[in-house]
Amino acid sequence: MLHTLVSKLDRLMPFDTASAHCDIPCKIYDPSTAQLATLTIIRLMDLINEIKEKSALSLADQAQLARLVAQKESHVQQVKEEVRIIWGDYFKSPQFEAHPQIHELTHTTMLKASGCSQSIERGAAEQLLEKVNEFAEVFWSTKNMATKKVICPYPPSVLVVYPDFNA
Repeated sequence: MLHTLVSKLDRLMPFDTASAHCDIPCKIYDPSTAQLATLTIIRLMDLINEIKEKSALSLADQAQLARLVAQKESHVQQVKEEVRIIWGDYFKSPQFEAHPQIHELTHTTMLKASGCSQSIERGAAEQLLEKVNEFAEVFWSTKNMATKKVICPYPPSVLVVYPDFNA
């Protein structure tokens, strides 16, 4: 009944529609979620490859492998989702004009993420991290933020681009 009433009211006096990545115009975007998901992919591939080196897999090993692969796939999708949201919802004409390479970079990042679904080779995930880090550098430059590359303080201990709040 309430829905019917609101629908009729909307037809008489239309409500303004708002839209954002979470359907609330919060203006909060940050590539760190994609970076963390990529680091997780690298770590999961390391763990998968440790299991792969065993001569025989126990039932527990097989169950662990299934969980690791499922999590890897989930994090691949998270990278794609986070990059797609920032590219599609945050970047607008001024950013596109300043960074015309963002379209190709986004597309390449998506392809590298897909490659991580198709592979368990750490190198594929490291290539994805390079692209996600490059995406982060472009993103932070649109905010006039300097960046720095730092080895993350946890496995897989690789270089990650962070905003430099002290610059």
